[in-house]
Amino acid sequence: MGDWWQRNIVEPGKLPLLLALTAFVLTFLITRVITRMIRAGKGPFGNVSSGGVHIHHVVPGVVLIVAGGFGAVASGVRGFGSGVFAVVFGIGAGLVLDEFALILHLDDVYWTEAGRKSVEAVVLTAALGGLLLVGSAPFGVNDMSDAELQDRGTVLVTVAVNFLLSLTVLFKGKIKMAVFSVFVPFIGLVGLVRLARPGSPWARRFYRRRPRARARALLRAYRHDRRWIGPGRVLGDWLGGKTDAELSRKGA
Repeated sequence: MGDWWQRNIVEPGKLPLLLALTAFVLTFLITRVITRMIRAGKGPFGNVSSGGVHIHHVVPGVVLIVAGGFGAVASGVRGFGSGVFAVVFGIGAGLVLDEFALILHLDDVYWTEAGRKSVEAVVLTAALGGLLLVGSAPFGVNDMSDAELQDRGTVLVTVAVNFLLSLTVLFKGKIKMAVFSVFVPFIGLVGLVRLARPGSPWARRFYRRRPRARARALLRAYRHDRRWIGPGRVLGDWLGGKTDAELSRKGA
């Protein structure tokens, strides 16, 4: 175990990333526990206000992100110092992305259906951090041989093709697939051959005069959402808690 740790984490300089990712996930989980306790009126915690203004935890999160980011850049060291700044940055990122939906909507939607976007953002970020931790490089660069890496033209063409692939998948309205395809290009190929999401720029541009394709896209999107709404709902309830609307229906 010690050899694996030294070879795969310490020597490649991935310890700060591991610390930041761990701090990020733990901060999100602890924050959700505390906010749910405040919501239920349990425990010693409470909302923080100043001058009648509710201070959301995204505020200290931004401060910690700035402190951790600038501290890491300014210090330029590896070791204990970089680890401390990585933890500070991870805590700040966890606090900020826990309220990602509030930033997106510029409204307090924390306990609404729209607030589930925060959970999705955290899960997506944690997954991408995990991919970086295990050595995945953007646009499939890590899949190239040493000879290919020495040829700058090959590298540039590979990066450009995979970038356009991810951009096309994003254009089709498949945001999660587009993000993951940056690190796993095969996912982008799957998204490329599948129908675009209804309402996406691709669908509006290319399905406008193709009623059959538009109908198939609508049907596929309906089946996809119905298939995943169950597992997605369970995960959302477990991580983020039930929405106000769900609690109201349950209370009624």
